[in-house]
Amino acid sequence: MTRNTTREPSLLERAAKVYDFGAHARARDLPAVEQEAVPADPALADPTPASPVSVNTDPTFLAIPEELRAPVGEELPDDFHLPIDQGDIAPIDRGMLAGNGMIVPGAPVGPLAEEFRLIKRQLLITQGRIADSDSPDAARTILVCSARPEDGKTFCAINLALSLAAERDTDVLLVDADVAKPDIVNRLGIADAPGLLDALADSRIDVETLVIRTDVSHLSILPAGTKTAMDTELLASARTRTVLARLLAANPRRIIIFDSPPALAASPAAVLAMLVGQVMLVVRADRTPEGELRDAVNLLDSCEHIQLVLNAVSFVPGGARFGSYYGQEGSK
Repeated sequence: MTRNTTREPSLLERAAKVYDFGAHARARDLPAVEQEAVPADPALADPTPASPVSVNTDPTFLAIPEELRAPVGEELPDDFHLPIDQGDIAPIDRGMLAGNGMIVPGAPVGPLAEEFRLIKRQLLITQGRIADSDSPDAARTILVCSARPEDGKTFCAINLALSLAAERDTDVLLVDADVAKPDIVNRLGIADAPGLLDALADSRIDVETLVIRTDVSHLSILPAGTKTAMDTELLASARTRTVLARLLAANPRRIIIFDSPPALAASPAAVLAMLVGQVMLVVRADRTPEGELRDAVNLLDSCEHIQLVLNAVSFVPGGARFGSYYGQEGSK
């Protein structure tokens, strides 16, 4: 009898085979980059995980290049901007967003905006299912995480928040829960202020008073707050549930997005996963090992719904689904 010595392909190897990432790799000297949202495939779900993990078997994959050389936009109504002189509204630095290759509110629709349209639609569909299962509050909470640093979780969290804010029936609160290395306000060009950790440490503080309104309609920010060595303990305390309940009750239309530390680098991610309805786990295509991905999923498995988002996939011009349609190659 001939023994079959063929090795079973790994999860990431199967993904590469299904989606053929290499065939679309971007040459370094090309002047433009296009992105393509990769369709979900149930075959990527591991039938024998190391430990009981409930992962959505139809994960949404997002392909984002390492850097964008031109500003991209989002689908926005004409009244998307509010005058920045109204009260304490904080203006978001559009130039900084464009420089970092992010969605720019009010700019023409571009490929990146379309990619996040696909991502948010999957999350909103899952939100509806969670709400129907008698968990309406949990349905309005999303944790954005990654296995390791530099995988693009904050990039994805900000773009997801901007995309969701364009929905006509939704308000978005982006919470900087990466309490060890907060970066949300810096990337948006907003002055730092007291935030989440301050409200957790002092029960006299109404967390809603710390929420920063921005000049992007339907988008607000809650900074990380004052750093402390007890950050994980504060997040794991009963006070966190009280604060979260307050934020949800303050606005029934609100979706809360938490940008958390990487799951394998700091403990708060696993704590926050117990409080949210969905986890959006950012996987960097060119560097996240399969073993680390599995470890991260295991740490976050207290959340029933985990979506995988593939980041840093590059495509040559002509291979994208949205570029020419939205005028990237001219219009007629």
